[in-house]
Amino acid sequence: MGFLERKLNRENRSQMDRAARGIFVVFVVAGLSAAVGWGVAWLTQNHDFGWIVELFLVTALLAQRSLFDHVSAVGNALAKEGVESARRQVAHIVGRQTSELDEFGVARAALESCAENFCDGVVAPVFWYVLFGFPGLLVYKAVNTMDSMIGYKTERYRAFGMAAARTDDVMNLIPARLAGLFIVFASVFTPTVKPLKSLKVMLRDSRLHPSLNAGWPEGAMAGALGISLAGPRRYAERVVDDPWIGDGSPRATHKDIAKGLYLYIVACLINAMWVAAIAMIHYAPAF
Repeated sequence: MGFLERKLNRENRSQMDRAARGIFVVFVVAGLSAAVGWGVAWLTQNHDFGWIVELFLVTALLAQRSLFDHVSAVGNALAKEGVESARRQVAHIVGRQTSELDEFGVARAALESCAENFCDGVVAPVFWYVLFGFPGLLVYKAVNTMDSMIGYKTERYRAFGMAAARTDDVMNLIPARLAGLFIVFASVFTPTVKPLKSLKVMLRDSRLHPSLNAGWPEGAMAGALGISLAGPRRYAERVVDDPWIGDGSPRATHKDIAKGLYLYIVACLINAMWVAAIAMIHYAPAF
């Protein structure tokens, strides 16, 4: 992806030319990913131990443990080491400028990343794997990675990354709403959080997020915890003045991160349960 971006996204080309090349890149990278995915699926179907390769790759591509560890590291740093350490930890999982964040801003950034990446790293890959097997999962991960690399509204990437960003939006339409619902359901089984408020804020405020999809899981998380997320944020090249999502205070703390991680764990279990239910329905006739 980096090679193609350097070769094709040159400043002396017109915006139209760069946009067309961005579309070409999406087709090439997604097509190669589908081909590799098909090869792995063929190996699984035609060799006795091919499933081991697929299982290893599926496990590696699902980011639920990695996300938990990164968000937990932010919470621990905030609770035990202070805001400077927490800033360094949260910089690993967010793209915004972290050097000026106070402790509340650090906690909000960690929770927003937890909610949004629950969709991107857990629900969406599983969704596309259930629909189309390993090729579907690999194409989704490729598109999501392209979006994270070039799907920005900066001068350099606005035209070239448009196709990657729009494709990622389309592929996350259903998973993002599922992720929000899973967080709402998880709040029913999580002490001291607010299930009805989670549902209310998700349905009401998801449209306020500049992303077509991220507002759903973030709204559910904000409502469940009784805080506000999103709002004004500073990135390396710009400042965004987005509205707040949620009714509560924006003064999130490490305790909110701990509650958010509990919600996340339960939501991951709910995600696994619906996949297991589909598998049981699918394979029941065989028995």
